[in-house]
Amino acid sequence: MKHPVDAHVGKRIRHRRWMVGMTQQQLADAVGIKFQQIQKYETGMNRVSASRLWDIAHALDVPVSFFFEGLEGPAPDGAVPGDMLGDREALELVRAYYSIPEHQRRRLFDLARVLSEDDAAA
Repeated sequence: MKHPVDAHVGKRIRHRRWMVGMTQQQLADAVGIKFQQIQKYETGMNRVSASRLWDIAHALDVPVSFFFEGLEGPAPDGAVPGDMLGDREALELVRAYYSIPEHQRRRLFDLARVLSEDDAAA
């Protein structure tokens, strides 16, 4: 049975890899392993060693702590809290958002904030 922390780290690897537009094969090549091992890490089926996580963080250009962000401890049902990017639609939205020029992105952010405030008041 996979541990919730391993699943969380794996999701963070997958999310970051996807956000930078890297394939599993490209990440595997960058860290010197087979892409199947990346698949196992991303699903949480295999634990990532400290040295391998260091290599993956370097390849994905993030600090090692990135993989633990949002992890405050397993919820009672074994779910990992703080996984706001748990589905593909959310990832696609974030990726599209960051592809927008910054001045337009700020305006879109302000619009989203206003719409969410209206929704909360209803």
